[in-house]
Amino acid sequence: MTWETLSKINVNDHTEKKGNLTYLSWAWAWQKLMEHYPDSVYEFAPNEYHPDDSVTVHCTLTVDGITRPMWLPVMDNRNNAISQPTSRQISDTKMRCLVKAISMFGLGSYIYAGEDLPQDNSTISEEQAQTLNKLLQETESNSERFCKAFKCSSVSGLLLKDYDQALKALNKKKEAMK
Repeated sequence: MTWETLSKINVNDHTEKKGNLTYLSWAWAWQKLMEHYPDSVYEFAPNEYHPDDSVTVHCTLTVDGITRPMWLPVMDNRNNAISQPTSRQISDTKMRCLVKAISMFGLGSYIYAGEDLPQDNSTISEEQAQTLNKLLQETESNSERFCKAFKCSSVSGLLLKDYDQALKALNKKKEAMK
């Protein structure tokens, strides 16, 4: 339930690009988490110091009774570990680690997957399925090939995000038949 709720939230208006990395505002992420799960708590463990003078921070987040740990080295904007980081760099990394921990519950997880928008697995309505089935018949199209092309098990299982493309393709085929 937690994942379903948080992973559907579009965070794009609250991100910032630095170099080739995308950052989600920790304050906004925490606010969104609190709106849905106000009993959530986080805790930072002692920093982990490495022989090369780099530092890794650790955060544990509990949401809706589920606890997940996360860690993150103090890095520059090219994802390289920083030797002897300043207290400000450590503090900033702790908050990025918190955001990363929040993403483990769904909020902004698509940023870490390299995607631009959250996955929407909503399927088309019954009416939309009827429209497509009618066009499949009118164009004498093979519904199995159609489903294979759109990676769905049936016309009614077509993802909503693919509906316009499917409708356009079938209408184009129908026009070509005239």
